[in-house]
Amino acid sequence: MRLLALSGSLRARSSNGAVLRSALALWDGPTGLADIGALPHFNPDLDGEGDTPPAPVAALRAEVAAADALLLVSPEYAHGVPGVLKNALDWLVSSGECVAKPVAVITASPFPTGGDHANAQLRETLRMMTGTVVTAACREIPAIGPKVDPATARLADEDTLADLGSALTHLAAAATTPAP
Repeated sequence: MRLLALSGSLRARSSNGAVLRSALALWDGPTGLADIGALPHFNPDLDGEGDTPPAPVAALRAEVAAADALLLVSPEYAHGVPGVLKNALDWLVSSGECVAKPVAVITASPFPTGGDHANAQLRETLRMMTGTVVTAACREIPAIGPKVDPATARLADEDTLADLGSALTHLAAAATTPAP
């Protein structure tokens, strides 16, 4: 069962990157990380019916189509979704690869809210795209800073790792359950 992750942060040492790397290490099966930083700005004129989409867009769509489940891990920026992740989702809206695809949304923040605004926005966008948001697999991780080991750039907090493992178990179960 293949998991594809999309990160809302392009920073090499971001705390959300640490969450993502930890999640990929916990997943029991093949994983991939989409390169959404290479995508051009969304422009429907580049993606008309019968047109060939830009190469990075075609690659993203192929990766999403090949995945059994999606994991979005993102910070919250100005009470919202970072532009790079929203741009990637915009390229997927009309192409259909997310339809009925099980998806988990995890946000992490240095603040006590855990990125709740971005988490809610991502879930709503994915529902509109008819992705199957697995509520039991979604998380908001507050006060992320001390939960990350700077030496390994991964989560070190045992409770958070256990909760992340539980989230991934729910996502995997949704990915193996036949759609109604």
